[in-house]
Amino acid sequence: MKLRRIALAMVCLVTCFLSCNKDDGGTDPVVVEIRDRAEQQITDKTDLSEYLETHYYNSSEFEALTNPTIQDLKITKLVEGTDVPDGGTLLKDATNLETIETTFADTDYEYYILRLKQGSGVGSPTLADNVVATYEGFTISDVVFDLAINPIGLDLSGTVIGWSRVFPQFNVAESFVENGDGTVSFVNQGMGVMFLPSGLGYYSNPPDGSGIPAYSPLIFKFELLQTSQNDHDNDGIPSYLEDTDGNGDLFDNTDEDFTSTNSGFLLPIYDYQDSDDDGDGILTRDEIIITTENRATREEIKSIILESNQKLVNHIVEEENGTFTGTIITFTDTDGDGIADYLDSE
Repeated sequence: MKLRRIALAMVCLVTCFLSCNKDDGGTDPVVVEIRDRAEQQITDKTDLSEYLETHYYNSSEFEALTNPTIQDLKITKLVEGTDVPDGGTLLKDATNLETIETTFADTDYEYYILRLKQGSGVGSPTLADNVVATYEGFTISDVVFDLAINPIGLDLSGTVIGWSRVFPQFNVAESFVENGDGTVSFVNQGMGVMFLPSGLGYYSNPPDGSGIPAYSPLIFKFELLQTSQNDHDNDGIPSYLEDTDGNGDLFDNTDEDFTSTNSGFLLPIYDYQDSDDDGDGILTRDEIIITTENRATREEIKSIILESNQKLVNHIVEEENGTFTGTIITFTDTDGDGIADYLDSE
């Protein structure tokens, strides 16, 4: 936990410097004050609650569609003093609106998901996987700052933390159809809207030129289409399993090593980026045992009885002959000290 706090403090320090952007045509930097996360979350919660109370979506029209996309979903601000029109649902009154609590950067957060379609495909991404998705991002002022109408591939480890919390709660599309014009239509994809406080978004450091204010809550319509598993450092352990403390982020740095940037900042080399997690000179891949098992069904793979030091990788492969192959990682502990070899430098 101490190292994680140091890493986050360094990120905040870097953020402070990166946020000192020059204003348009001026020479004086615009310094963004670093705020207390817990205090900012209180403000963001109020702002998001107000948004949910003043905006509605075209629920009847949307639900009547056989295979809707996010372009069919319309979120509209309610004119003050008027009622929600027929066929619309106020966001705060939607039965499919979920309030979810999480912790990030030692701060308790609350965010919201409008769950439109769970998705009928097999599998969901983890916090570190690749996804194929479409999305539209906008602020609580209803200003669109990013849009991907066509499917785009993204690595969840490189997106805002809210995405790595939300996407794993949805399934991918059931299938897809080639339209004959070079485009593809997905069937029964996961779909929703996420309402994120700034602490799960860009916080004090939105991308240059994005038009997103510092400390802005963010809203994303999205469709989850496909996913694939990541092993960023190719050490044999899928990146999601390198969240060793299970807190939902990838800021684990067992050997406490750092790399220097061109500007002189020291940045942690997190375990999911490190092929030698404990820094003992032996590659992580050589301190674990990887085996595979083939069964007739996916359920049989999931039912394999594992030892306490084993993990079944969540990505199960369907073979051409219709059988399924699962990968099992055994985390050996040669000296029996309760610490797996790949995390034990002694």
